[in-house]
Amino acid sequence: IELFQNMGYQYVYGPDIENRDFSSPLYDEVLAQSLRQINPQLPLSAINEALSKLKNFDNNSLEQKNALFMDYLQNGITVRYTEKGEPKDTIVYLLDYANPENNSFIVANQWTFVENSEKRPDILLFINGLPLVLMELKSPSREETDASAAYRQIQNYKHEIPSMFVYNAICVMSDLLISKAGTITSGEDRYMEWKTVDGSYENTQ
Repeated sequence: IELFQNMGYQYVYGPDIENRDFSSPLYDEVLAQSLRQINPQLPLSAINEALSKLKNFDNNSLEQKNALFMDYLQNGITVRYTEKGEPKDTIVYLLDYANPENNSFIVANQWTFVENSEKRPDILLFINGLPLVLMELKSPSREETDASAAYRQIQNYKHEIPSMFVYNAICVMSDLLISKAGTITSGEDRYMEWKTVDGSYENTQ
């Protein structure tokens, strides 16, 4: 948490957030505020249409929903709204890639989410209220737990709180000695150790 705070992330302790919908994987208040900030030229009706699309996916597989969300994340959400009686099409962007400081960066722990059961992932990274990164941590001092145990826990989360993974870009598993990153479809053997900034070699620190 301190590492992310040092990079400019705001720290949020889950139980401190009042009046939160525990059945929503999104940080709804921050998401709505961020979309208005990133798309200041658009009317509220367009923002609300984008929020509706973000929260209501067709009844497809988790992988299909995640693929559509990744398209939204990269290219924005096409919406139709009415202005002065005229229908208009526009794009609502979820991230401001040109101005990183215009986005909201939050690191959260003890973030309760209730779906098939109640779960609290160890660390969630929210960008503009979207839970893009889930981190599962295991203690290196306990012999019965390691990074593989973290991988199994992430698979359990996918079964118990699948909606969280609709919005996931990266899963991280770590036992402090080994840290690896993958996606929702990665087998454990496809989780890779983090690269250095220039990508020249793998770095487990």
